[in-house]
Amino acid sequence: MNEITASGIARPTMPPSPLGATIEIAHRAVRKYFRTPGLFAMGIVQSAMFLFSFRYVFGGAIHAGGMSYVEYLIPGYVGTIMLFTGGGIAVAVAEDKTQGLTDRLLSLPITRGSLVAGRTLADFTTNGWSIVFTAAVGFGFGFRLPATTLDGLAALGLCLAYGLVFTVVFIVIGLYAPNAQAAQGMSMIAFLLAFISSTYVPPSSMPGWLQGFAKHQPITPMVDAIRSVLTGGSQDLALALVWSGALMVVFTPVAIVRYRHA
Repeated sequence: MNEITASGIARPTMPPSPLGATIEIAHRAVRKYFRTPGLFAMGIVQSAMFLFSFRYVFGGAIHAGGMSYVEYLIPGYVGTIMLFTGGGIAVAVAEDKTQGLTDRLLSLPITRGSLVAGRTLADFTTNGWSIVFTAAVGFGFGFRLPATTLDGLAALGLCLAYGLVFTVVFIVIGLYAPNAQAAQGMSMIAFLLAFISSTYVPPSSMPGWLQGFAKHQPITPMVDAIRSVLTGGSQDLALALVWSGALMVVFTPVAIVRYRHA
């Protein structure tokens, strides 16, 4: 039921449900993304350019053990593409905060969990598009499934799961950043995680003092699990799922609490 005010504007007599608020917040964020062609196009171009560079410029000089470099590179790159696109999430969240949208949302009778869920749903949608597009580009650059199509879909599901996890991480970064520029700079930590891991080169090729970090940070087991699932195995899968669950358990309540104090 809507109440008609003196100005003739329909005003809801009841606050929206948590699900309704989540959907509306997500709808607004997705609409903004697709109505900004620069964001949409640059994400596609950047993804393809980075993959092209590693595949054809650096690939000939990198040895990946007993497999070709394209077989080693593509699963890792698709699995970590969210670390490169996530900066846009942090920037968008910081912009909403500095432009006053977050304050307006906080003044509404909706749960803070709906704010986090709506933002996560929207950014996971755009992140998912980047993951699927990057996987398609990988096939165009010569990657082929080493096992069955079901194994390939399972690996893609892992990539999407990791995308969801790091969507929440980048939302937290955006909430803590004082402005959009700072959010972009703070997101650079993702590059450290991506490059000092097994994404592009085997950790065994790194200096001994660096191998410990490369092997025991969350990205390496996630990437190795994708490669294993692609071949029908499950090596590192349990550890990758533990890392994913731990990150969600830590960062989700942080996002909710930070929205309360935004």
